[in-house]
Amino acid sequence: MKIIKQRIQSFSAALAGIRLGFGQEIHLKIQLVISILVVILGIVLDVSTTEWIFLILCMTLVISFELINSAIERLADKVTLEKDPLIKSAKDMAAGAVLFASICSFIIGCIIFIPKFIG
Repeated sequence: MKIIKQRIQSFSAALAGIRLGFGQEIHLKIQLVISILVVILGIVLDVSTTEWIFLILCMTLVISFELINSAIERLADKVTLEKDPLIKSAKDMAAGAVLFASICSFIIGCIIFIPKFIG
């Protein structure tokens, strides 16, 4: 019974983190709006099951990386607000992961959606 209670508490903490991220981080709100638009476009253009898998994977990766990036930024700011080259590197790399996932997701979205508009 104790392990079930611990799992429920862990799940609740994770949901609280997601709510906190979407409630306080503008980039997550922007990415959520883009994801909703992608879903609407996917429905309208009748994307295939395989295309849905790629679209969902892309949206999941970008939002997940943004949550991780936000967590790293908050933790780093708690450690020190002074300029520190290692903290700057960590923040830059986390932001870079979000950017890289976003660019790759944009390319995948173009590969999926552009032919549907021209064909």
